[in-house]
Amino acid sequence: MEENNKTAVPSLFEWAGGMPAFENLFDKFYDQVLADDILEPVFKHMSAQHRQHVAHFVAEVLGGPKLYSESEGSHFQMIQKHVAKHLTQQHRKRWMELLLETADELELPDDPEFRSAFMAYLEWGTRIAVLNSNLDSVDEDPDMPMPKWGWGVPGGPYIG
Repeated sequence: MEENNKTAVPSLFEWAGGMPAFENLFDKFYDQVLADDILEPVFKHMSAQHRQHVAHFVAEVLGGPKLYSESEGSHFQMIQKHVAKHLTQQHRKRWMELLLETADELELPDDPEFRSAFMAYLEWGTRIAVLNSNLDSVDEDPDMPMPKWGWGVPGGPYIG
């Protein structure tokens, strides 16, 4: 009988480098946001905790600990933060561009499988943020669960 030596597939959170990677990513990213002509007007009044909340939210969605949902907010509360902010596709695209540039600068994993899953979540999340930002209120279940994002079609990292 052949023994199965396959290792467990890490979560996207683990593959990216854990919480230090996410906190560093969003800290450096929001430095860029505040220096950007397109995004600075949208984010100039963000709270001092905003960077950490976003890092914890994204980390949790990608398989990390439940820091956001257990002590900082809920998915419904995150949606509420975007209501009536009137974000545009230009804002969304620039946000994505700066975040990906920052991920490259910080050398987050750049294998196709990770980046495909990471980009898929960011595309999905930013498009929902734009939609909600152009509403005056949202009619969602306040107890809606946090999104959970995995590897998707690739099924895990390429290990050649």
